Amino acid sequence: MDTLGHLLKVVVHAANLQDRDGGKLLLAALLPMTKLRLRKIWADGGYRGALIQWVKLHLHIDLTFVSPPSTQTGFAVLPRRWVVERTKFTPLGAWLSNYRRLNKDFEESTLSSEGMIYLCSIHALLKRLSA
Repeated sequence: MDTLGHLLKVVVHAANLQDRDGGKLLLAALLPMTKLRLRKIWADGGYRGALIQWVKLHLHIDLTFVSPPSTQTGFAVLPRRWVVERTKFTPLGAWLSNYRRLNKDFEESTLSSEGMIYLCSIHALLKRLSA
C-alpha cells in the first residue's frame, strides 16, 4: 500500500511460504509500477534476509525496515508502521477487519481471495470519499 493506506497490490499465497519469499512475489507483481511511482519501501523486520539483495538487484528501490530499537521496552509508536497496521485485515480492528468475509478463509482459490480483498478495499475507499 502507499503512504495513504491505499492498496496497490495483493498477493495471496499458501501458508507454507515464508513472508520474505512471498514478498518477492508481491514486489515482482509491482515491477511495472516501480519505474513510475515507488521510490522507497518500508517493511517489517520479518522480511530481512535475501529480499534486501533481491530488491536492490531487480527493483533498484530503497528497502527500509521499521523495527523497534533494541533498547526499547514496552510499546512505542514506530514511524511509518501505522500505515500498514491500520489497513491490513487483522482481528485487532483495522480498516479491512470490518469485512466479515476477510476474517475467515471462505475462498477456494487464492485468486478469489485476492479479489475479495480488492473489493473490500474499494468499498472502504468509496466510503471515505462519500463522507
